[in-house]
Amino acid sequence: MVQERPVRVERRLSAILAADVAGYSRLMHNDEEATHAKLTALLADVVVPTIAEYGGRIVKNTGDGFLAEFPSAVEAVRSAVQFQARTKELTRAEAEGERIAFRVGINIGDVIVEPHDIFGDGVNIAARLESMADPGGICISASAHDQVQGKVGVEFADLGEQNLKNIDRPVRTYVVAWDGRSAPIQVERARLGLLSSPRLSMVVLPFVNLGGNPEQDYFVDGVTESLTTDLSRISSSFVIGRHTAFTYKGKALDLKQIGRELNVRYVLEGSVQRSGNRLRVNVQLIDAKTGNHLWAERFDKQIADLFDMQDEIVSRLANTLNAQLIAAEARRSEHSLHPSALDLYFQGMARWNKGVTPAHMTQARSFFERALELDPDNVEALVGIGAVDVTSAGFLLADNPDALFAAAEAALNKAVSLAPQHALAHAFLGSVLWCTKRAMEGIAECEHALALNPNLAEAHAFIGCAQPFIGRAEETEAHVHKAMRLSPRDEGTHRWMSWVGFSKLLLGADAEAVVWFRRGLNSNPNNPIAHLNLAAALAHLGKLDEARACTNKALALSPTLTIRRLKGVPFSDDPTFREQTRRVIQGMRLAGVPEG
Repeated sequence: MVQERPVRVERRLSAILAADVAGYSRLMHNDEEATHAKLTALLADVVVPTIAEYGGRIVKNTGDGFLAEFPSAVEAVRSAVQFQARTKELTRAEAEGERIAFRVGINIGDVIVEPHDIFGDGVNIAARLESMADPGGICISASAHDQVQGKVGVEFADLGEQNLKNIDRPVRTYVVAWDGRSAPIQVERARLGLLSSPRLSMVVLPFVNLGGNPEQDYFVDGVTESLTTDLSRISSSFVIGRHTAFTYKGKALDLKQIGRELNVRYVLEGSVQRSGNRLRVNVQLIDAKTGNHLWAERFDKQIADLFDMQDEIVSRLANTLNAQLIAAEARRSEHSLHPSALDLYFQGMARWNKGVTPAHMTQARSFFERALELDPDNVEALVGIGAVDVTSAGFLLADNPDALFAAAEAALNKAVSLAPQHALAHAFLGSVLWCTKRAMEGIAECEHALALNPNLAEAHAFIGCAQPFIGRAEETEAHVHKAMRLSPRDEGTHRWMSWVGFSKLLLGADAEAVVWFRRGLNSNPNNPIAHLNLAAALAHLGKLDEARACTNKALALSPTLTIRRLKGVPFSDDPTFREQTRRVIQGMRLAGVPEG
């Protein structure tokens, strides 16, 4: 028998050019037809003819971009330089936010060739380089740079070795610097532009021992080291290692210079001073680029157990800084004409933190959806979607709670499959479970989140919120106290306090419930279900005028809140919980909540 020969795979060495339109989703969202028409015209009149002129071929179109192959790296770069310059010239008169601009990545690689596609690491690297390029820019690999240097009429900025997504080895990368008349300035500007400090990047400088007592050094250094570790747990953060940070100990510091040296956006510095049996810790967060102070905090504590005090200080700082850094990044992102997935995530979180109203939830979800359009596996955006959906359903903001709970669970399951160590994803998944008659599973999921991050205040609060659903409303307060001790200024405290108020209302402790609801609403009044529950508590206390005023506030924030909607989300079949909720509904009726 003659053995069949294996099918031969065609391979060849090629210069690969990957390109896409910067901000394409935003442009299409603003004006689909105009964007489509402009892109089609640019491709037909500029890009395709230029690629053909330099011996290349477009392998495939990718909706908002294309993949091209050239027999020569020199010709690939010449082609890119020409069509980028021509595109810029043709679009110069358009408003910056409406202008089409290509990003280009070029690499040399051995590729697998098929009639209508090419495959291999060489293609993947070109695509990753394209995503690094600025709008209108060209980013190339070292292998391409070696072939084109001195032959294409442009200069390049050396960006050093870059870690590219799903590429095992670092790739040395270069960017085209335009305008040869001021090449050195352009090179440096391009280098600094592409190597802008990573978002949420920071260094925790060694805290200063103001008392000078060497016996205090171990405690001061311990705060610095523990804070570095805890801040590293913040999702998407980049924290300089403690060994590098400690090289600055005892030196006169120029914080802006440190920011440049370490390529970080933020510097955290602090001091510790002991006076008798009291300890004072001062901390401040600084923008490394401008030197501006963004936030400061002071702790004055009685000295008891130094290590317990260190844990408390570190956990409070880490939780507070998480919110402060997200707020700072959201402010930066608002000015970005071409927001990345992470920019959109920060803006979504900023809307989420405004309060639990239909409008804020809708706005937050929109940003998370846009982030997922750019990066379907963006874990932070998936967690954001899950948080919005479970909150919208659990706080009675939507007509379709079952669908929202299911969507939240799907998003959060995908998040934990992509990032099994993501503590907040596990915590929000737990909240979905205890909202859908699986309270014990939800509590276990939140406990798993705490095993991953013991300082995750949200997980402690979620465990407290789950207690009423298993007939243990009296245990809610203790868990929320733990959350508030870890993160007393957390953006979520208004929700946590409303949960304590709800547990008190279930137990018939109406006066205590009123105190908790008012504390929460003073922290953030944008919580319609808290207004509604406060109305029920006041009604049970016989304060009907105040109760009806609270009902009106709730309906102003969420006009569709009704008794029917409340009864439509059963949460739990626990007989104690079901009995307790009857008095809540009775109070709401007394407060004038519509039946629906």
